[in-house]
Amino acid sequence: MQNFFNFLLGKPSDQVKAKVEIYTWQTCPFCIRAKLLLRWKGVNYTEYKIDGDEAARAQMAERANGRRSVPQIFINNEHVGGCDDLYARDRQGQLDPLLAQPAA
Repeated sequence: MQNFFNFLLGKPSDQVKAKVEIYTWQTCPFCIRAKLLLRWKGVNYTEYKIDGDEAARAQMAERANGRRSVPQIFINNEHVGGCDDLYARDRQGQLDPLLAQPAA
């Protein structure tokens, strides 16, 4: 229940120590879904809204090994992938330990 209230109130979790960055488009349903999971986990993330900004998209693609779709998510500067990749890591029990690692 505490996670639910944290989600509603936008309170960060004490267990999340990682630096999380996400490249998004404002109306992208996959971006919205990825941000919902991050909020549910209590993550304070840095969002780069790249709607129509080709230079920012090129920068994202360079960091994301050529991937140009959004969202692209980075945890502690490690490329995690997109929305489906984020949810897969969560299902496999790999997301929480990754979020608990402090940024170097």
